[in-house]
Amino acid sequence: MAGRFRGLFKVFRGKKGPAAAPAQQPEELEQFQPRQDNAALDRTQKKDRAHGRFRRTVQMFRKFICIRRGKTSTRATEGTAEPDSGLTELQAQPDVSTDSPECSEDSDSPMNDHTAKTLMAGTEDMAITNTDTGETQGIPNTDTMPIPTGIHAPSLDLFEESADSPQQQVPAMVRKIHQSLGSHVTVGAKLGFSLLRLAEEQPTDVVLTLLRCAPSCDRAATMMWRLIGSLGPAVEKVLPTLLCVMPKWPLHSMSTSDGDDTDVFALSATLALWVIVQVPECHEAMNLHSACLFVALLFQVVITTQQMPEEVDHFWRACREEHRLPTNPNRFAVQVMKALLCRLRCNNEVVAMERKRGWDTLVCADTQHYAVGLLAREMRQVLIPFCSRIAFHLLKPLSREEPRWDLPFLAFLVEVLDCLDLSKYGDSILEIMSRYLLSKCRQRCRLALRGLVVLSKDPAMARRMGSLSQRLVELLGDADGEVVRMSLSVFMNVLENKDILVSSTTAPKLAEALLPLFANDNSNVQILSIHLFCKVMELVADEGKKPLKTIVCQSLLPLLFHCHDENRNVAEASRETLICAAKFLKRRNLGQLVKKEQLSKFAECLLAEDRSRAAELLHQALPFVDSPQQSLREAAARFMGTARVFLRGQKEELQVLSEALQALRRDDSPSPINIIVQEIFNKRAAEQRSSAGSEPESL
Repeated sequence: MAGRFRGLFKVFRGKKGPAAAPAQQPEELEQFQPRQDNAALDRTQKKDRAHGRFRRTVQMFRKFICIRRGKTSTRATEGTAEPDSGLTELQAQPDVSTDSPECSEDSDSPMNDHTAKTLMAGTEDMAITNTDTGETQGIPNTDTMPIPTGIHAPSLDLFEESADSPQQQVPAMVRKIHQSLGSHVTVGAKLGFSLLRLAEEQPTDVVLTLLRCAPSCDRAATMMWRLIGSLGPAVEKVLPTLLCVMPKWPLHSMSTSDGDDTDVFALSATLALWVIVQVPECHEAMNLHSACLFVALLFQVVITTQQMPEEVDHFWRACREEHRLPTNPNRFAVQVMKALLCRLRCNNEVVAMERKRGWDTLVCADTQHYAVGLLAREMRQVLIPFCSRIAFHLLKPLSREEPRWDLPFLAFLVEVLDCLDLSKYGDSILEIMSRYLLSKCRQRCRLALRGLVVLSKDPAMARRMGSLSQRLVELLGDADGEVVRMSLSVFMNVLENKDILVSSTTAPKLAEALLPLFANDNSNVQILSIHLFCKVMELVADEGKKPLKTIVCQSLLPLLFHCHDENRNVAEASRETLICAAKFLKRRNLGQLVKKEQLSKFAECLLAEDRSRAAELLHQALPFVDSPQQSLREAAARFMGTARVFLRGQKEELQVLSEALQALRRDDSPSPINIIVQEIFNKRAAEQRSSAGSEPESL
């Protein structure tokens, strides 16, 4: 009985100092050594004393393990996790301090087993692979010895008497823990319990204090960050503060409870995150904050590529010397991003980016937005919910009046735009895209157009795009064919909505901008412009029909020529639009000729109805003589042969004939029709010259 009681008592009593041990030794001997006389009475008294001590011990034990109900953490993608046993034991009654005997590191209670496992996880080695050199780099762990089962820590009174409130003492406690671990290779159970409890209860003070006292994340700080990372609830509490520090470039200022407002390097928080993300137990917490972490790291990659103040450069040199990190902090931020994606089980996406050299492209200022777009495309194939959360967090920085470092953010948003719920975020996105559409930066304008192409497919969004029509019309004259194509696509998507009409002011401007695009080198642009021209005629408001008639008349001859286009889609679109134009002009005879495919008669009828326009129409036909397509050259030559009859007697006949001859003679491989037309025009030009008495200089 005495032996069992002694073992039970030993579990809960604390370490005794050298001065205290001799004073208690005689009492213990007297209590546990039986006397030779009156043995029965001694046994009874010993039993009563043992029973009393046992009862008091049980009361102490109950007081120690009195547990508050654990908090349930809801995981965004993982569901509800089981409460961590370490968190349960750390949530003891407030009146049990870390220095009470019950918390002694010599305790044989079950709590110590879990703590030992948790603290052992915090001292494992971690490595960083430098993609540039192939070397293994990292924040080195100086502990190369096996971790003992009994974890020892320096004796430290964290909660000493002070006039400050307990909350104001937290920064001092964190500094003491960091200082104490400077000469130790493991985190003791006592310090571990204290740090984890502080991290859960006062995460802001813990994070900021640790970043200030160890900005380059020395060995002691590494042990502390790893310990925090090993307990899910603690990680969940500290990550928001790290996320607050990382985007504040280059320094972040926030006061702790003791009034300290010393600036903290944003890169220092990235170093801390790098340590935490390598701890396997942090997976659920990382999943919970995954989108915010990705955005913060993306910002770090972008900002460290484009701007490196002198103080940050000096700070990073110290970090490199201590941890053998990459030369440039942007490459380090990329490594942290890769580690985060791997922790989130996105290994395939990381490998795909590596195979396409996307990571190297990401650290170059001129190509960052291309790399971010590539990463978004790789991720959205299988990670749509993750991408949609990232896009949501990108809306805030992109909505600012004067955004900085926004191009890569915009590239990611555009790639995953169709993953977002436009009923919730459509207005914000439309505002962003509308602002960037006016940007003088070609990349930003192109990305905005890509975003508008997606938005315009939504009827609700399409109805809100009327204010963009003027800018889109301007972009139809851009030299970049892709910009023109996307602008046409936006217009087409908007006009697919039956509730939308083309205003009387927009219709003539848009139709006039479309005419030159009928002969565009890009067949997609040709088809879109021809179809859009037809839409404009169909959907123009009544008051806009009269000013549109002149432009529709100018479209008849180009559309007639493109009915002979070698691209069947272009030819078909031209025939449909030509019929629509005849209907719009109320010239049914022309529409019937097109339907019957009597296109040669269409040209004659067009000239016969308005002989005064013969010279104008001939001028319109001249560019088609230089077309790379033989079918278009032949159509233009036939029309010129027909037009010669209607040119007789007109004032500008000789000049028009001269221009037509020059155009026909530029044909390297003239067709028989071309040759015949040249002979006719030569003969008529000679007649005109003889009657005029001189030869024009142009010939």
